Amino acid sequence: MVEDKLLIFRLKQGNHEALRQIYDKYKVELLKLAVVLIGNKNMAEDIVHDVFVKFAESADRIKLTGSLKNYLITSVINRVRNYLRNSNRHRETNLEGTDLFSSSERGPHQWAVLSERRKLLSKALCELPYQQREVISLRMEMDMTFRRIAALQNVSVNTVKGRYRYGLEKLRSLLNSEVEK
Repeated sequence: MVEDKLLIFRLKQGNHEALRQIYDKYKVELLKLAVVLIGNKNMAEDIVHDVFVKFAESADRIKLTGSLKNYLITSVINRVRNYLRNSNRHRETNLEGTDLFSSSERGPHQWAVLSERRKLLSKALCELPYQQREVISLRMEMDMTFRRIAALQNVSVNTVKGRYRYGLEKLRSLLNSEVEK
């Protein structure tokens, strides 16, 4: 967090290298989140880039009181919500063919299994209502607390826990029915 505050300070002083360091530090996590939420890698990249462009444009006005990571996550989520609302593509989300940035330390046979599992999970995630998918993604991918997610979604912690629980139950049900086929 101290490193982030220093980077923001340097960015406010006009140091463009600081923006590159912030981008390099958070781009993969933010892109993974956007891909899971929106289901389209190209659109997710556009959203993350838009977030960083707006961040750079408003750097002199930013008064960060919390973590930079949470600020950027919130920005990505808001941008995804706006995109979904404006394009009305809630039902067209498709995660097939996306690359969720897995580690490259596995062998070819393990990649085949992981690729198939990722496809099944992606398909199951598409079946979830957006709010449940968002909660599960924030909790599992971004390691956010239920309290932070509740603040982000502007709902109670119990509502977030319910969305998480119902989403996981539906994922289990969908994945179990896929395995039986």
